[in-house]
Amino acid sequence: MRIQPLLFVAVAFFALSGSTFAADQRATVPVPTVTGPIAWTTQPPDASHGYTFNHTFLDLAKSGYVEEEFFIEGSANRYNTPADADGSVIDSGHPYKTRIVVRRPTSARKFNGTAIVEWTNVTGSRDLEMDWFQSSGHFVRAGYAWIGVSAQRVGVDALKAWSPARYGTLDVTEGGKITNDALSYDIMAAVALAVRGKAKTNVMGDLKVERVIASGHSQSAGRLAIYVNSVHPLNPVFDAVMLHGGGGKIRTDLGVKVWKMLSETDVRGPAARQPDTDKFRTWEVAGASHVDSESARHFAEIARLNAAAAANGAATGQCDKPPYSQIPFRYVFDAAYDDMARWIKDGTAPPTAPPITFSDSTPPAIARDADGIALGGIRLAEEAVPTGVNTGQNTGPSFCRLYGSHVDFDKEKLAALYPTHKAYVDAVKNVTEKNLKAGYILKPDAEATIQAAEKSEIGKR
Repeated sequence: MRIQPLLFVAVAFFALSGSTFAADQRATVPVPTVTGPIAWTTQPPDASHGYTFNHTFLDLAKSGYVEEEFFIEGSANRYNTPADADGSVIDSGHPYKTRIVVRRPTSARKFNGTAIVEWTNVTGSRDLEMDWFQSSGHFVRAGYAWIGVSAQRVGVDALKAWSPARYGTLDVTEGGKITNDALSYDIMAAVALAVRGKAKTNVMGDLKVERVIASGHSQSAGRLAIYVNSVHPLNPVFDAVMLHGGGGKIRTDLGVKVWKMLSETDVRGPAARQPDTDKFRTWEVAGASHVDSESARHFAEIARLNAAAAANGAATGQCDKPPYSQIPFRYVFDAAYDDMARWIKDGTAPPTAPPITFSDSTPPAIARDADGIALGGIRLAEEAVPTGVNTGQNTGPSFCRLYGSHVDFDKEKLAALYPTHKAYVDAVKNVTEKNLKAGYILKPDAEATIQAAEKSEIGKR
């Protein structure tokens, strides 16, 4: 199909920091048409669902933030996506219409200049905002803008079923002609253009966006890895990519910064690792799980607000071990996002981190102490000064394998480990201060860790 140049935005208009891609045979992505903000016609929990799906339960207004939903539509290319190489356009002109959710500061003074565009996860057959679930508190505290993108058919179909009146016109399949998620790559790119202010409707208010980070968790990280390896080089619109809990091998010649943030669940062994470079980082968090207690809290709350399915998988008691690691993965994630923004802004390289330790067995297994606690990796106080065993592993039905587990130590073991409350608090302080100095945790999260230890009953008689 012949591409009409007047309908498209030339890539040359976008001078992104760190983007040095080859200039030949670049695909172009049309600037989308944006409608909104889309007003609520009913208030939750009204059964007609005339309000934003997954609207946040946080009091954004109190923090100087607003949540707005927009419809975004245009046409997209389909791509060949060879491993470790630039892709190519199969054909063009495929129409789509989907939605984005924008949570941003209302004042330019509050905005830190960085927008996070999250490819929402649909493993649970509906949109799940996993990065927002993890780090929304920090995003709001630090002045980030967050944009959630419904890029895939499963998520869009769930929206349409949940509220036909609100979402019935959305379609990412060209009326059923496209049965996979071939249009998702250009949908993400089109959202980046809109966030950068290229669409007629400004989704960011009066905010000036300086940096745009693409993010995705698990299945979304896998698709985002394909995108950054094969499609993004043809039309570079993001400054960096955050792969949370997944993503395959990343090319070493990319012009954008890529970061893999992995829980213990996500670590596949030494053979799957890639060395850090001037554009690539991996952090592995010992004891953390793919879906943890913080994510579970959000699942339950949005289910209540949306009158949707209660959780993304098996309920407590169905897994073979008590589900959900209580290691606060989000604290490390918060630090990574700040480091990523700084890396883009002024080139300051983030700290490297030790990997989780594996045994020399065949196949290799995560090395553990006598209690079953993983060795190596980034070790938050909850792991290094344990009051129970947190792991990234579990078994059982549905998504149990992703939940990790948590089992408290009994009173006798706690008394042996921490003969006094001061001994426990001092140990937590020591580990937390080392993590703060190393750059694996931010000051507010370090303070919260120490305060939790001080308020605990550990070591008290």
